[in-house]
Amino acid sequence: MNALELLQQSPVMPVMVIKDLESAIDLARALVKGGVRSLEITLRSDAALQAISLISEAVPEALVGVGTVRSPGQLEAAVKAGARFAVSPGLTPAVAAAARQTGIPFLPGVATPSESMFAADEGFVVQKLFPAEAVGGVALLKALYGPLPDIVFCPTGGINAGNAAQYLALPNVKCVGGSWLTPESAIANKDWAAITELARQACLLRKN
Repeated sequence: MNALELLQQSPVMPVMVIKDLESAIDLARALVKGGVRSLEITLRSDAALQAISLISEAVPEALVGVGTVRSPGQLEAAVKAGARFAVSPGLTPAVAAAARQTGIPFLPGVATPSESMFAADEGFVVQKLFPAEAVGGVALLKALYGPLPDIVFCPTGGINAGNAAQYLALPNVKCVGGSWLTPESAIANKDWAAITELARQACLLRKN
């Protein structure tokens, strides 16, 4: 699987901060049941690596990846835990080199044309626009398509059920990232049916 094939798995990639390991497997199963298979587990909690390992073993139909990767060491640890793709808020030469060595799909974060060109030069033409809404959102992506038509984006940051369709209608967007599929209240209440329904609704955003 390459990075483009990863984005084609689902129109929405949930950005997940897992704090409660006891709920991790049920949460992943609820998302997969709704049709969302690509799960980005961010390194924003101490439980992240263990969650990646648990979900990878217990929910084999899920494509479990790691997010918020900022160093080669973090990337290496996530791959050992079972991560099948990786996402970063930015890109440094060291992280780029480490990502190429892993061989798994890697989405570097970019926010400007120069950053996008640098990432492409490093071998990554599938990128994460972050923080999408803050740096120009749909208008920026439309502007980037002219000079950079070969770059494919997964915008993340400020995207929700209300504006996701506007992003997905763009020719250079194949997927969006967001946290609205995993609301903290539903997780706390173990309302897995609600999360499955949110995933189903997200899948309806898929382009024809």
